Amino acid sequence: MGKLVGGIIGFVIGFIPGAILGVILGHLFDKGYAANMRQPSQADRDAIGKSFFETTFTLLGYLAKADGRVSEAEVAQTEQLMTQMGLTAEQRREAIALFKAGSAKEFDPKPTMAAFRAQCGRRHNLVQMLLSYLVNLALADGSFDASEERVLREIAAGLGINGFAFEQILKMIKAQNSFAGGGYRQGAGGGSQSSPNALAEAYDALGVESSATDAEVKRAYRKLMSQYHPDKLAGQGLPEDAVKAATERSKEIQVAYDLIKKSRA
Repeated sequence: MGKLVGGIIGFVIGFIPGAILGVILGHLFDKGYAANMRQPSQADRDAIGKSFFETTFTLLGYLAKADGRVSEAEVAQTEQLMTQMGLTAEQRREAIALFKAGSAKEFDPKPTMAAFRAQCGRRHNLVQMLLSYLVNLALADGSFDASEERVLREIAAGLGINGFAFEQILKMIKAQNSFAGGGYRQGAGGGSQSSPNALAEAYDALGVESSATDAEVKRAYRKLMSQYHPDKLAGQGLPEDAVKAATERSKEIQVAYDLIKKSRA
């Protein structure tokens, strides 16, 4: 399809030479698209899972030390993630070792990010899952200071996410967190799921404006649910333990979408 479309567009622009160039570019597009869509082999899935696991806990340690010390809240958040993942005792020991390595003063995150991007960079769902874990850690103590934001931006850039995309992802994750546990939580003080703040957060959680049409809201909801669908993530190589944690995110999105639907009924 890429060769066909490229050839037609090239011919319209530059006749025969343009058509030839269009076919070549279309072929490269088809090749890249096929590689991106192809299901990984078991060996690939194992390599992706290992890379995701190691990168996640190493960068969590690096981010936790961003302000100079690892807080109890950050340790608790990391332990909660381990529980959500259902890690075995051996996996927990490995995760703790990786976290400590990332929090070491001499740790350089660039090789870790480069290796992850080479292994998993084309699988955007995995990149966003990783960033989601990191943002949750940064918010664990209830504050989001300048050093944490600097490190998050550094990591996002290292993963190939530009500044604008990072801002959008950050806004969505913060809003989605408000619906953890099946209800709306307005900061530390709590809140009503029917409050105006809850509805505004619900739109942010889906990444749409309140002026969006019903069709646009549904499309955003389906895109996010597809992004966090366990089968899709597992098919891309996300390890089973991380898929369990992703399921929690899909529940938050579902609650936000249900609130928007109820407000429009």
